[in-house]
Amino acid sequence: MLTTLSIRNIVLIEALDLNFRGGLGVLTGETGAGKSILLDALGLVLGNRADMGLIRAGEQQASATATFEFQTMPALLSEVLDNAEVEIEPGEPLILRRRLKADGGSKAFINDQPVGVALLRAMAGALVELHGQHDDRGLVNPRGHRMLLDRYAGSDLAAVSSAWSIWRDAETKLEAARASIVQAKEDEDLLVAHLAELTELRPEVGEETQLAGLRSDMQKGERLQGELEALRKIWDGSNSPLASLRSAARKMERIAEEHPLLAEALASLDRAVIEAGEAEDKLTEAGYTLIHDPAALDDAETRLFELRAAARKHRCEVDTLPSLMAEMREQLDAIESGEAGVGALAKAAKEAGDAYALKAQALHDNRTKWAAKLDKAVAAELAPLKLDAAKFQTQVEKLPGDRWGASGMDAVEFLISTNPGAPFAPLNKIASGGELSRFILALKVALAEQGGAATVIFDEIDRGVGGAVASAIGDRLARLADGGQLLAVTHSPQVAARGGQHYMIAKSSEGTVTRTSVGLLSAAERHEEIARMLSGAVVTPEARAQADRLLEGI
Repeated sequence: MLTTLSIRNIVLIEALDLNFRGGLGVLTGETGAGKSILLDALGLVLGNRADMGLIRAGEQQASATATFEFQTMPALLSEVLDNAEVEIEPGEPLILRRRLKADGGSKAFINDQPVGVALLRAMAGALVELHGQHDDRGLVNPRGHRMLLDRYAGSDLAAVSSAWSIWRDAETKLEAARASIVQAKEDEDLLVAHLAELTELRPEVGEETQLAGLRSDMQKGERLQGELEALRKIWDGSNSPLASLRSAARKMERIAEEHPLLAEALASLDRAVIEAGEAEDKLTEAGYTLIHDPAALDDAETRLFELRAAARKHRCEVDTLPSLMAEMREQLDAIESGEAGVGALAKAAKEAGDAYALKAQALHDNRTKWAAKLDKAVAAELAPLKLDAAKFQTQVEKLPGDRWGASGMDAVEFLISTNPGAPFAPLNKIASGGELSRFILALKVALAEQGGAATVIFDEIDRGVGGAVASAIGDRLARLADGGQLLAVTHSPQVAARGGQHYMIAKSSEGTVTRTSVGLLSAAERHEEIARMLSGAVVTPEARAQADRLLEGI
């Protein structure tokens, strides 16, 4: 609940620090005293648009700070804060602060951590619920009516939401399968042609590397063939170096015994003959190895070109052509077997849709039953609020199938008829400001057990009424505030008398400077303020006596 509100330099308020407690708190004061400033300051903290006109004349900046405390942080607030990565220690109060600068700047903070204004707006609905003469949010907004009815009815939305997810998943798989088959059929002729080409080509993994190596070797042999031929001419014939060495060795054998050095020379010649013979053998072997077949080279180059052309055509590597063929076969097989698969998916989707529809229909029936109970509960509140000619109706309408969702198949809206025989219409279309506020109060009373925001504020809900109706409004506000926190800006002494805390808003002037102040009234001050509300500018003994009766009757 809201525990403190601090305001600095906003319109007529120079500095103000207010403390609030649970229960019903009332704010009173003469017309024009500045009650709206408090609501504007609180709205600023809750993310309303930054209006530089709120800054007090002559000041460079303004600020508003609101502190909220909870026994247990509401789940919605915890989720919003966690998503925004704003850390709040367990048991720590939630402190929202907004600062405006005259140059147009605006900053927001949560527990002194800088945040975006959008985060304040995301939290506002769980913190404060404001109802006033021109309320266009909260209970008046049809977008929240279904949620309110479900809270009242204790609807089990989890089962419907789960069935919806299962159905959506089944439909998604079915649509994907159908789209895949349609696409595959469109590509079937092309797939068949491509697969036939690759099947004829018969690519193998590693073939490109093997062919490239073979082609390189044959090209190398082609280059060396001329050099080898020239070497063979040198080594072949009777005048070859090897023949000359052998001839010299034979001659050396005849004279080698004549001198030791000649024997050594012969040994060297013998080794040279052996080495030259080995060289001749290597040349012959190399010649055989490097002999290439021009036709084989042409075949290798042709095969390599075909493989690489196919890879370019399919935008892949040569080694992935075999796996591409397998994929093509799978796609063609899928076309053949796809219809059977689609049939199974269609059956599963229908079963999931039927299961969802069954649960959504049960939810619809439950909503319809509880809508009638809510209508009866609201009707019981209308007569005491001087709305006895009016009627309230909770409309539960089935939506077309394309608008069903995780929350069921229904649209829910609260409708009213203000005069006998008049058609039902949305709350804010036919109710006047005072009627609208009282309808909202009646609805809030009927929905009281379902909870809502941490703090509820009613702004001049009693405008235009008095006597017994004002007493009925005060009684219902007090009931709503029991166990929670409700603040009421009021002109009615009957409502003010029900407050557990009574704040008086006053405006004073000193020369050209006008200020608004707010003070928590003591018991005696409260008695005098209620008497003023009863009598006007001059407080009479009769008004004080009536104030006594109002306060004693509580």
